[in-house]
Formats: sequence, structure tokens, C-alpha cells
Amino acid sequence: MADPTETPSEGANLHAPVARLLRPLVRLFVSRGITFPALTTLLRELYVNVAEYDFALPGKEQTDSRVSLLTGIHRKEVSRLRGAGAPVSAVPSSVSRTSRIIARWLADPAFTDPDGQPRPLTRASDGEGPSFEDLVAAVTRDLRPRAVLDEWLDRGLVVADADGHIVLAEAAYVPKGGGESQLYYFGRNLHDHIAASVANITAPTPRFLERAVHYDGLSKELADRLEARAREIAMEALQQANREAHAACETDAGGAHRWNFGVYVYAEDAPAAAAKA
Repeated sequence: MADPTETPSEGANLHAPVARLLRPLVRLFVSRGITFPALTTLLRELYVNVAEYDFALPGKEQTDSRVSLLTGIHRKEVSRLRGAGAPVSAVPSSVSRTSRIIARWLADPAFTDPDGQPRPLTRASDGEGPSFEDLVAAVTRDLRPRAVLDEWLDRGLVVADADGHIVLAEAAYVPKGGGESQLYYFGRNLHDHIAASVANITAPTPRFLERAVHYDGLSKELADRLEARAREIAMEALQQANREAHAACETDAGGAHRWNFGVYVYAEDAPAAAAKA
């Protein structure tokens, strides 16, 4: 009888890349108090869930025995865990609301300058230009613009300039502090990046664009300079994609599909990293 702890030969070549992928996640788990037993409980539930829903055979009922065979988890445990449903992926209401308003501020010509940058807005409509009140009303009528503005000022997403206009702050682009917004995008963006990579591995022909430019053996000065320049290029690309997507959505009939375009920039002290690996 095969040892359930052993990986079949066809999966053994995944050990090294998976270990590298998981290392920063394990660092996060340890720092946030997610113990190994807690993680194994979560993984056990996910293994059963994925086998139950993603590996069902067309026209056939997925059985406890087959899920057990696919996952290596005892059939009694499979029976207990099945039917839990897919992991929750709902967007928190505060995240959805904030992202939609910021996306419009960055994309709608009514709220951007000739260079496509978000314009400073007056607090309320005065007939002399776009206002924060107009921006919120363009996205939702269910919220008072003043309440949204007070919240955003408190969170540092916007600031008031010397003329009293409301200016979108850099903090609005990247949620910080490990709060609800940052953790939501942590899960969503890493999921989509990994899902694209997995699809490219498992499909006969890679479908998704998943590329990186990387250089090793650099001085710290050059690495810092390249990181700063990469941020500029990335933000330009994201803003352009957002403008085009926003314009296209105005005439789209709508449907069940979603699309995500993301970028990342990373740099580290490679010798130190090599010593840890």
C-alpha cells in the first residue's frame, strides 16, 4: 500500500517551486499567529472542497471514496467535511464602495485633467467644476457624500489642499495596515496571479500573460532606482487600463465574467535571501 504522505513522481518536481512560493506566506502565518495545526485544518477543508467541486466527473456523482482517493484524506473525514461550499469570495461592502469611487475618479473624464490625472475636487457642487459630492453621486445614491468624505479624510485616502479642494492621496492606491481592504486585495490579487500561472501550466497552451523582468547582482543604488522607475511605469499602465475599461463598461451589456489586470514590483537583498532558502 502506498504511503499517503509521499508525493507521486509526477508531482515531485513541484516541491521546490511550491516551497519557494509558500515561504513568504508561512512567514506571514507565523507573524499573525496562524499555527501549523490551524493551517492543516484549513488545508484539509480546502482539499476536500477542491476535489469535490473542481474534479467532479461529468454526469457522475462525486463520492466520498473518490474524494478520499484524490486527496489522501480518510473517507470518514471527507464525509464530515463535504458540502461546506466554496471559500467565501464576497467583496466587503466598504471595499467595493471605495474601489468603485476611486476607479471613477481616476478614469472618468469629468473628474480627470487633460493628462488623465485625478482632479482636485470641491467639497460640494458649486457649478464651477466637479465636486466630491458629484463623484460619489455618480457611483451610488445610497451614501451621503459628506459621510464618505469624512471617512476618507480620517483614513488618509484624501487630503484638503491649501484652497480647500479635496485631493486623492497616494494612500488611496494601496491599502495599508493589514486592515480589511488590504487583506481582501491580498487574497484576491494573489489568487488571480497564482490562478493564471496554474492555468498556464495545466492547459495545453498558456492562455494568460504572466511575465516578469528581472536582474540579479545589482548595486543597492541601481536596484532602488529601477524599483522607483518600475513603480512609475506600473502606475501609468494601471491608470491607462482603468480608463479604457471604464469607457468600455459604459456601453457593455454586462454578464457573469470578470477581468483583472495587475502588476507587482519586488526587490530584496539577494545574498541574504539565498542564505535563508
